[in-house]
Amino acid sequence: MSEHPRDTPQFYLTAPSPCPYLPGREERKVFTHLVGDRAAALNDVLTQGGFRRSQSIAYRPACEGCKACVSVRICVADFQESRSFRRVQAHNADIVGQVKPPTPTSEQYSLFRTYVTSRHGTGGMADMSVLDYAMMVEDTHVHTRLIEYRKRGPDSRILDRGTGDLMAVALTDILSDGLSMVYSFYNPLAQDRSLGTYLILDHVTRARQMGLPYVYLGYWVQGSRKMDYKRRFLPQERLSPHGWERIED
Repeated sequence: MSEHPRDTPQFYLTAPSPCPYLPGREERKVFTHLVGDRAAALNDVLTQGGFRRSQSIAYRPACEGCKACVSVRICVADFQESRSFRRVQAHNADIVGQVKPPTPTSEQYSLFRTYVTSRHGTGGMADMSVLDYAMMVEDTHVHTRLIEYRKRGPDSRILDRGTGDLMAVALTDILSDGLSMVYSFYNPLAQDRSLGTYLILDHVTRARQMGLPYVYLGYWVQGSRKMDYKRRFLPQERLSPHGWERIED
């Protein structure tokens, strides 16, 4: 009988459940655990292969007869801001992001609850408790950071952090070839700021400054309105059965 080395990842398949993106369909996922000394390297490889991270789990859709979920990553070096993107940047010029360790706070959870109730009141995160939120942030064995966004203060240029109320949060993995936006949320009352778009643009800027070629956005789902925004960030690459394919428009 053969034995697998202890650090060899084992993959599992979930039971069918209702698809959160396309009505009337079911989803299944293949997943593995990201633990131990090789977790960061494994997260790199799996993300490049179309997996996403949730806590200490890496997963990828494995739905029978459906390939609607497509991994998307922005090509940082060639990314050009459109006129609408420049307007979003200008409108949020008074905001600064502070990179922090993945440590949850009550202030973050309060903003998270407000966001989820407003945007995803019937989704899978609607019932997340403060302990669930803490696990989402803390349960990581890879290179993860939190970015807290607040309005600029008089000392922000020196201290690299803002002041006042928390406006947005991004939970981000730092990979060997890019930044992976694991989850982000923001004040839903600040609709005129387009904070969701701003967070992505800010990650493109950060990846460029770090010399990283990609920003991973997770899955684009054709036919899902709530995922359609990801098509706007061009050029981008989408993962097909033949590998990553560049999309210009």
